[in-house]
Amino acid sequence: MILPRLALYNESFAIRGLFRLSRGAKKTAETVRVEVSQDGCVGRGEAVPYRHYGETVDGVMAQIEGRRALIESGTGRQALQSLFPAGAARNALDCALWDLESALNGQSVWQRAGLPPPHSVITTYTLSLDSPSAMARVAAEQAWPILKLKLGDEADLERVQAVRQAAPGSRLVVDANEAWSLAQLLALAPPMAKLGVELIEQPLPAGFDESLRGLDLPVALAADESFHTAEDLPGLAGLFQTVNIKLDKTGGFTAGLAALNEAHKLGFEIMVGCMVATSLSMAPALLLAQKAKYVDLDGPLLLERDRSPGLHYEGARVYPPDQALWGNSPR
Repeated sequence: MILPRLALYNESFAIRGLFRLSRGAKKTAETVRVEVSQDGCVGRGEAVPYRHYGETVDGVMAQIEGRRALIESGTGRQALQSLFPAGAARNALDCALWDLESALNGQSVWQRAGLPPPHSVITTYTLSLDSPSAMARVAAEQAWPILKLKLGDEADLERVQAVRQAAPGSRLVVDANEAWSLAQLLALAPPMAKLGVELIEQPLPAGFDESLRGLDLPVALAADESFHTAEDLPGLAGLFQTVNIKLDKTGGFTAGLAALNEAHKLGFEIMVGCMVATSLSMAPALLLAQKAKYVDLDGPLLLERDRSPGLHYEGARVYPPDQALWGNSPR
């Protein structure tokens, strides 16, 4: 029996312009790519270290290197769930192992995971935090069915007003990335609802969620930074109506699938989101997005160039990955 071999790569992808949110900005997407090869097949996964949670490229690669002997001895994907914490390292490795299993067994990941055949979905397009006029200009240029606005300061209502005027036919969701106070949320939710905002993502800092209990707001709330894995879900009931599943938070497709199933059982709506990354990061999430109300997998569209081969986008519509990218059949 040929044992698996592990390879790690740090790759940098330039972002078009500057991607800004309430707590900072960046010009590049720094990714970690994992490859696990066995019997002539190669499985790949990609993750973006989450600086907000203390992750770095070097740290993520060191985490994986520290388990190299176990991985190359054939330790399976399920066993590795308990050997890594939820986060980018486990995500890249878990997705690579799913991809490898697909190739070795000649069965698509969606089949092995018990999911329905994937179809194309509509993704949001994210407007980076900027001046109201700049965000309105991008909204008008994109003419997107659903826009996601990054917010985070005293001009937020003006931003939404400007985007609504520029894109009157677009659905709107907004993401404060923990930047608001409870008073701001209470003040902004009613006028934003009148402007057609249908979802406010992570308005308050994680840890202050209990102040949301009992609120009667005209806009639904989504948990992002407050939600990482399925274990978090019971504590979010009665506070949020939607949860944002990101594989870099859950620690991979395995945990993401568990979170998806548990969230549905508990009555949450689903958003499947992403970091700014390439199609290799989006492909596993796209399988989960088949059961999501909101799909936010526009990461490759925010880059100067995606990896090749990548996902196929036709405007806002994104199509499932083919076998050359991830998870569909032997290669």
